[in-house]
Order: sequence, then structure tokens, then C-alpha cells
Amino acid sequence: MALEINTNNFEKEVLEARETVLVDFWAPWCGPCRMQAPILEKFAEANPEVKVVKINVDDNQKLAMDFNITSIPSLIVFRNGEAVNCAVGLQSKGALEDLVR
Repeated sequence: MALEINTNNFEKEVLEARETVLVDFWAPWCGPCRMQAPILEKFAEANPEVKVVKINVDDNQKLAMDFNITSIPSLIVFRNGEAVNCAVGLQSKGALEDLVR
């Protein structure tokens, strides 16, 4: 299950994480975001070495602005505190696997 994070725990959960982190920027009113959620859950179950977290852009506008999120869903992969890959729009499980490689 993807962990909901916010401005208060972003640094600890993402930037200081030892594992690869896949961050999903989303909003509850976004149709494609709601479609992405079960795909992310399946991805997380199949890839326990990747930490999957979600950031609600409505509740965390500063984080969204910090990462230039203009469309959702937006997915960013972090390794060692650095953003290394990203994708915008609904992604398949296979696309997510390619994104984190």
C-alpha cells in the first residue's frame, strides 16, 4: 500500500530513504489519478524493494510547486535523495517498472 506523505515528512520518507522511491503526485478529484491508484498498488506489491508514496497536490501545493508539477498524475523516481526519472499521465505497471529501472 502506498504511503501518504506531506511536506512535514517528505524529507525523511523520500530524500533520506535508502531505497528507490516512486512518488505519485495526485488529487482525489483527478480521474486518471484514481485509475493510477490500483496500478500503483499492484506495482508496489510486485516490487517491494521500491518505496511507493503519494502526495496530494491540493494539500501539499508547495511540494507540487517545488517539483514543477503542472499535470497529474505525475510520477517521480528518487534515488539517494535525487530525482532521477519522471512520467506524466496514467502509466501501466510495465511502464512503472521501466521508470524505476
